[in-house]
Amino acid sequence: MVNSPTLTAPLAPPAPIASFGAPSTRLTSLDLFRGITMAAMVLVNNPGNDHPYWPLDHAAWNGWTPTDLIFPFFLFIVGVSLVFSSESRLGKGASRTALVLHAFRRGIMIFAIGLALNATTDLLSSRGVRIPGVLQRIGICYFVASILYLYVRPRTRAWIVAALLIGYWALMRFVPVPGLGVPVRDIPFLDPDANLGAYLDRRFLIHLWGTSSRLYEITRDPEGLLSTLPAIATALLGVFTGEWLRSKLSLQRKALGLLIFGVAGLILGEAWGIWFPINKKLWTSSYVLFTAGFALVCLALCYWATDIKRWRGTWTRPFLIFGRNAITAYTIAWLFEVILYAFNTRVNGQLVNAHQYIYQHLFAPFGSPSFSSLLFALAFVLLCLFPIWLLDRKKIFLKI
Repeated sequence: MVNSPTLTAPLAPPAPIASFGAPSTRLTSLDLFRGITMAAMVLVNNPGNDHPYWPLDHAAWNGWTPTDLIFPFFLFIVGVSLVFSSESRLGKGASRTALVLHAFRRGIMIFAIGLALNATTDLLSSRGVRIPGVLQRIGICYFVASILYLYVRPRTRAWIVAALLIGYWALMRFVPVPGLGVPVRDIPFLDPDANLGAYLDRRFLIHLWGTSSRLYEITRDPEGLLSTLPAIATALLGVFTGEWLRSKLSLQRKALGLLIFGVAGLILGEAWGIWFPINKKLWTSSYVLFTAGFALVCLALCYWATDIKRWRGTWTRPFLIFGRNAITAYTIAWLFEVILYAFNTRVNGQLVNAHQYIYQHLFAPFGSPSFSSLLFALAFVLLCLFPIWLLDRKKIFLKI
């Protein structure tokens, strides 16, 4: 995601999050949806300058842009994928205890990768390492959602989702923020810095475990502590979708159901947003419903096109390559970005990094700042696609 430098062959159960192996059969639409989301993430995370077109940047606070859909799409896909992978392993005789241990190990590794990627940039500064992040949140939500899927009945899980969303709203709306007061009465509701989530981030994340750490936005973090609760609900809504796709209904009824539930989520999210605004940085409950609805609509279209109509070919291949090795693509994109900012050269007596140099000499002359920024970002996506394409050709799917 832009708030973090802002996460598998056709047909076998998709592995959680990305292609952590090369299973024999897959749900092509899910790989396609994951790959499109991954490509979009690389695109919005790597603009040429600070003037991207508005759809390629996050909303400043309340509201949303297409960029704000990317991270929740990944968490939603996590939930869908873990249903298929868990059922595949259970069908091969694995116990639930073994699956929980597997989910715990995988969640820890995903968290550790995210922390290591943060360290590649943060250790160069004196501000300390940022503990939260995109992969860190994915690892936590994946593990929690796995436990709830394996041990909790669907109806109870639905109540848990409701409790997470309503409970989060109640905490943000009614719990006094220490030193500031009660929202609405003493401080504005969802003030960027004067809200319970921001307070908890400052209280517990800046000096975590006796070390100096930092928040992404200095006074708060978009992947902070409290907003992880509704993020878990996003993954659980993906779990329900995975169960729907594994049902014995016809393909057409499955696609129609995805579309109907998706439209319902969009309507409910917009409606709740009147009282609890859609806000990506706080991961508000309305944002959960709205983005899950959007994800369902997108998945329905992918499912209809590739798994029902069987429209597959040149147009799907780049996205399927990204989708089958998404974690690797995310890591490569991050490392390429670090390299571009790490290497410096002098131009007319001024020190500029490789990112600035390449943009100014190869892309800036081609048009307006927004257009040239888009050209740079598209070139960066192609750069990241090349090593993933090489791995895909050799059937190498890096596994966690």
